[in-house]
Amino acid sequence: MKRQSLLVISLFLLCIISVSGCKGKKTESKQDVVQAVNKTVNNPVTIGNETALLLKDLKENGDYVNSKVFPSLIKASIVNESLGKNILVVDIRSPKQFSEGHIKGAVNKKFEEIPSYFETGIKPFEYDKIIMVSEDGQVSSYTTCLLRLMGYGNVYSMRWGMSAWNNKYAQDGWLKGVSGKYETNLENLVNERPSLLSMPELKTGLLTGSEIGAARFRKLFEEGTADILISADDVFSNPQKYYIINLDRKDKYEDGHIPGSVRYKPEGTLGYTDEMASIPNDKPVVVYCGTGHNSGFATAYLRLFGYDAHTLKYGNNGFMYNKMTKQRTALSWLPFTLADVNNFEVVK
Repeated sequence: MKRQSLLVISLFLLCIISVSGCKGKKTESKQDVVQAVNKTVNNPVTIGNETALLLKDLKENGDYVNSKVFPSLIKASIVNESLGKNILVVDIRSPKQFSEGHIKGAVNKKFEEIPSYFETGIKPFEYDKIIMVSEDGQVSSYTTCLLRLMGYGNVYSMRWGMSAWNNKYAQDGWLKGVSGKYETNLENLVNERPSLLSMPELKTGLLTGSEIGAARFRKLFEEGTADILISADDVFSNPQKYYIINLDRKDKYEDGHIPGSVRYKPEGTLGYTDEMASIPNDKPVVVYCGTGHNSGFATAYLRLFGYDAHTLKYGNNGFMYNKMTKQRTALSWLPFTLADVNNFEVVK
């Protein structure tokens, strides 16, 4: 009888401990996003109030950058099959480029005009899909990310841009841009990220996450896209000038990367303060991936939070193309080839 009593008491104590442990975990998961902790050194990182409010607002409205639809890319072949249906193609190339040839039914809009066009020029959610199109697909990826973060959940960027639509554009675009120029300059050293620093301080003076986000979006569209892309020549000429973020898989990164670049996971980085706080905000940031599309999306998010971020034009295709082609099967690289080029109609 005594043993049974002791057993009951022990079980009762274990239940109390278990319940307390669950409550502790639940409390931790609801901590204010103003602070994040570095798992390795346990240094608290202070995040500005406006940054915290914007992060919270984006998370509560779908957490797009960590959703299954990120990044939102669409193949040229699917766009072509959808012509004449309930879609809208928005071409953000220059008026001159547009007049010389574009996808049938497309409208031409300057990047700076996009917010007002979506707010008053059209009823965006009446379309099944809105496809953003640029020369090489990287600026349209940047634009698509901003629009998705603004709540337009039916917007996509056409992969490879106009280079995938017709050979005429591929010859002056991707096929001209791919290069193996710097593939002998790569390093295999695993570069560690710096200790947790901080995130840029947002100073809109506004009081809610939605207001802060709207102000930041307006500013980014007003700034245009002139310095969104950066070339491999610029980066390799002085890698130390930049904080370089690699978004490749671990095996690809370890097989060779830009000197000094630090690998961040393609998922689980954006929106996580303990990841983003390790990105310096006192020097230019270069983000790169295999094709420049994913990095275009990531660059938009980082810029929204005040980083001086840029996406590497053509990604790995722009500096280690021959290596990618040789290792295409072994490492699942995605080099741009003639197989990615279609012969779809263009109109003037």
